[in-house]
Amino acid sequence: MIKKSATNLFRFTFSILHGLRDPEFRGLLFFVLIILVVGTVFYHHYEGWRWLDSFYFSSISLTTVGYGDITPKTDIGKIFTIVYIFSGVGVILGFLNVVAKHASEQQADIKRTLGRYRPRVKDKIAHR
Repeated sequence: MIKKSATNLFRFTFSILHGLRDPEFRGLLFFVLIILVVGTVFYHHYEGWRWLDSFYFSSISLTTVGYGDITPKTDIGKIFTIVYIFSGVGVILGFLNVVAKHASEQQADIKRTLGRYRPRVKDKIAHR
């Protein structure tokens, strides 16, 4: 289980690094970071939350996890959260779609590369 999680984390990280070559990917990554920073700063200042709590809430809101352990208490915080979620979820989903596309392309490249070096079954049989 731990090995599979580590493998998936490695693939995800490698896909992100691989995606940095793509201008669309870089643009979405930049936009995701901006949205997270805006949410974090807003919640820190208007809700009075610690920086970590603000970033945590911004992240779980945009990924639609929403544990409910912390929630905005002010009216401006609630209104901001509504707009933040409606605008941010689409950006996050678009970003994750591009990450998945790069991971899929990368997996196909690996299979093609391995296929070139893998001896064919017919060749093995012919040499016997």
